[in-house]
Amino acid sequence: MNLTNMVLIALLAALAGYAVFRTWRRAKEGSACCGPIQQGVKRTGSADRNKAHYPYRAEAEITLMTCDRCAAKVENALNALDGVWAEVRIDTKKALIRSKEPVEESVIRSTVHQAGYGVGAFHAAVLREPVQEKKQF
Repeated sequence: MNLTNMVLIALLAALAGYAVFRTWRRAKEGSACCGPIQQGVKRTGSADRNKAHYPYRAEAEITLMTCDRCAAKVENALNALDGVWAEVRIDTKKALIRSKEPVEESVIRSTVHQAGYGVGAFHAAVLREPVQEKKQF
């Protein structure tokens, strides 16, 4: 056996050992694409959950999400925007974004991108015209 064969065998053995270790660790701890399941991401949500307070609505297709942790990260990033209540579903890979004021598509795209994901199709609508408060004289 020459030196080249010995180095190749050592490399293959190291790679096989690493693969066994990673498989054992995943089986022991459980995992998602974003890391161990045990360190789940808590969805923060919005304090105001009255749908009547959110006359603006957008729906965005979220790309690169593969698990519920991904969806929670995107949802938390969007909910950090002022006046926004977002719900993200992994099964449809879509975000429903409600807002009290119009939110620019570029802001949504930038926020999702900063969370590590992308936005595909984007549709915005006004559910109803915002009610103007009457001035009392």
